[in-house]
Amino acid sequence: MSSLSFPSGHAPAESSSSHDSQFYGAPFDASASFQMNPLSSHPPRTPRTSVHYDANDFEVKIQPTEEKVEEVEDVSEVEDDESTQQDTGSIRKEEVWRDMILTSNGRDKAFKLIQYSLRVYLLFHKAVSFRRLARPALELEFLKRLSSTASGLSFSRKTLLLFNWLSPLTTIFAKQSVPFSSEHRSPKTARPFLHTLLYAPPPVLLELMNAVADDVATFAKLGLLGKKTGDRAGRFADWCWMLSTIVGLVENGLERQINNGLHTEVENRLYSESMAGTTEKSKSRSSKFDEKELVKLQKKDYWLQVTRLKLIMDLIFVSYGIFRIKRAEEAVKAFTGLASAVLSSAKLYDRHKNSLQKSISLAV
Repeated sequence: MSSLSFPSGHAPAESSSSHDSQFYGAPFDASASFQMNPLSSHPPRTPRTSVHYDANDFEVKIQPTEEKVEEVEDVSEVEDDESTQQDTGSIRKEEVWRDMILTSNGRDKAFKLIQYSLRVYLLFHKAVSFRRLARPALELEFLKRLSSTASGLSFSRKTLLLFNWLSPLTTIFAKQSVPFSSEHRSPKTARPFLHTLLYAPPPVLLELMNAVADDVATFAKLGLLGKKTGDRAGRFADWCWMLSTIVGLVENGLERQINNGLHTEVENRLYSESMAGTTEKSKSRSSKFDEKELVKLQKKDYWLQVTRLKLIMDLIFVSYGIFRIKRAEEAVKAFTGLASAVLSSAKLYDRHKNSLQKSISLAV
């Protein structure tokens, strides 16, 4: 209870009314210092701006400052991210593979893994049993079945990829604007198909021609077209595949250069902030954003390297078919095909896993 003393030393006149004695519960002593009524509607003043009192029950309510509010927001964001990771971390491999198998591309990768795994097994079996003069009939029958299974899986993959030219064709027709102009043409004044093809990106054109040639070769194997037509279409598809692989390697190199430049900039910013003496608690929101961006750039560079290695395997594989190299053809095609299948399947697996994680996080 606060008190105030009069500087003059004189006290106000003594009040002997019954109202005062009932109110205070005791006779009011005028000679004593002035006493403030605790039940008054005016609370005691305080210079602290962050402390608020309630007029009824004097409960103290402390509001956080702006810096504390930012820290609370950051902590809530981190907690949300951690909760999302905990929710998405429970995704099973079977669920990702199920999502992959639902697509034709996923089934193609699964069949490719089985196909080239069988070819590598047959290659090792042939190398181990090379010195054996006589083989059991059961073993010969088993090897024959494995070889026919690998050939059947190759044909099944070709049928799964039929009409794959619809994707690049849709990309070409989606570009409705005139080059070097922001204006869009109306459907009545649409450009002709040949003009659209001329202005299409070269990688998209190569993908379109490769898909069409693959379909022609598959139709020839199905018996709808002649064998010569199928062989020419298959050779033309191999040339398109090789050119598109080379273009992919060039694009991959340029993308890696850009990614490495961004990675260096983020590392320099983080190094400058660390040399400034910032601690874990005093880090700004920009530094936390840079840390997350650094992780993303590192992950992107990893998958760019995986893509580069996969394109190199494809280039080696298709070069043996185009230039008709016979030296170690079976072994090279088996190993490069299996490596390409593993790398492409890993990329597709990661893509489907990320899509499942995003769908789960949105549902939560």
